[in-house]
Amino acid sequence: MSTAQNRIRVLVVEDDPVAADAHALYAGRVPGFTVVGVAHSRAAAVRALERTAVDLILLDLYLPDGHGLQLLRALRAAGHSADVIAVTSARDLAIVREGVSLGVVQYVLKPFTFATLRDRLARYAEFRAAAGEASGQDEVDRALATLRTPQPAALPKGLSAPTLEAVTRSLRDAPDGLTAAEAGAAVGISRITARRYLEHLVTEGRADRAPQYGQIGRPELQYRWLTGRRP
Repeated sequence: MSTAQNRIRVLVVEDDPVAADAHALYAGRVPGFTVVGVAHSRAAAVRALERTAVDLILLDLYLPDGHGLQLLRALRAAGHSADVIAVTSARDLAIVREGVSLGVVQYVLKPFTFATLRDRLARYAEFRAAAGEASGQDEVDRALATLRTPQPAALPKGLSAPTLEAVTRSLRDAPDGLTAAEAGAAVGISRITARRYLEHLVTEGRADRAPQYGQIGRPELQYRWLTGRRP
């Protein structure tokens, strides 16, 4: 069992308060990790690092007062050695390469599930725990593979990744939310099937639901996207 002394201390840097809370909740649920702070801007992240010891930063790249990699470059220049997992919607491979050169050890693309982040954190913890001298190239390769080759998170039985992506996209593109019937019509699946996918997103903390009133009969549930709202 992890103790307070040997847990990996995490700082969440994310400008969207809802997403920041979700990322902090996710990280705090992974054994061996503890969230020691949440910052919503580059300046707030710098202040947090000045007063709190941090082992790992979950870093959004799009911050209101500067790019996340600008923050990371400044931190490295100041001598901060915390590892970084980029949590972002950025898919530009030039940015990925620059991030790697600055010490980004993992990229988690939005939108993601708790299982995805849990897998990345578990692999990071395993990589971090490796100690001693490698016996040869094979052992070095295995250590790097632990960090770089995550397994895809399994979906609940009956759900498929392509359909989940389609439902996720339709929900993200609907600022006022969708009912299960509307999501089903947008994706081309039944209302019942759409509701299963929407409920999965709610369970994963990526959407919420509330009754939609103002219609005759039983109110329908309205689902709304919570995290990773940027295109």
